[in-house]
Amino acid sequence: MTDKWKLYTVGTSFDSEFRCESIELTEKCLILGTTVFNIKWSLNQSMNQSQYRTATALPVSTVEMNKVLRNTYALLSMTLLFSAVMAGVSMALNWPHPGILITLVGYFGLLFLTTKLRNSAWGILSVFALTGFMGATLGPIINMYMYRFGNGTEIVMMALGGTGVIFLAMSGLALTSKKDFSFMGKFLAIGILVAFLAALGNLFFQIPALGLAVSSMFVLLMAGLILFQTQQIVRGGETNYIMATVTLFVSLFNLFTSLLHLLGMGFGED
Repeated sequence: MTDKWKLYTVGTSFDSEFRCESIELTEKCLILGTTVFNIKWSLNQSMNQSQYRTATALPVSTVEMNKVLRNTYALLSMTLLFSAVMAGVSMALNWPHPGILITLVGYFGLLFLTTKLRNSAWGILSVFALTGFMGATLGPIINMYMYRFGNGTEIVMMALGGTGVIFLAMSGLALTSKKDFSFMGKFLAIGILVAFLAALGNLFFQIPALGLAVSSMFVLLMAGLILFQTQQIVRGGETNYIMATVTLFVSLFNLFTSLLHLLGMGFGED
């Protein structure tokens, strides 16, 4: 560990544990707002599609649903790559985390812009702005783990690998299962709200077991959200690939940071 990083971790207003919890709470605040909005959006879309099918007695086109799924995965792949580049830049330049206020204003401002532009080509540009911004805020978090633990690089790679495995598993289940998972929408929104409030409480009480429980809850909830959102696309409940991309991206983002926290607590070596 370099002297520069030691001064950085010791010289903050609070200790490193409190700083870590503050940053993680910021990211969970992002997923809370995005999830409640996008689940509401998806449920409304699903009801609208159901009413349309009932009124017209025509099924939603399989070709159209496949097109939404294909466009979603293509845009998600590009935004993940762009976000990784931005995270790499922020790590290389050792940018500090912008803090909760700047992060929330920037994030929700870009989310609002993306929502407004979701039906135009400009919506694609706003998605890249949103995901790039999130990547830039992720870089300092990764740096924190890499310098804080002797095996930080391994922890980051394990969290990345775990995120990939969970995404593939949940996506595969959504694409192949005949079970309807639309009932999970309200459960996910409530569950994420409860987990967020628990994370907020732990910011002040600093109970390691509660922090572990919150991150575990978020891993399960994000896995469920990936399953829910993917099936919404497959079954015609979600017809806007830009909004679908935002939901899946933020799910992966928070899944990765939650796994990072769990692995850091369980396997981190000083």
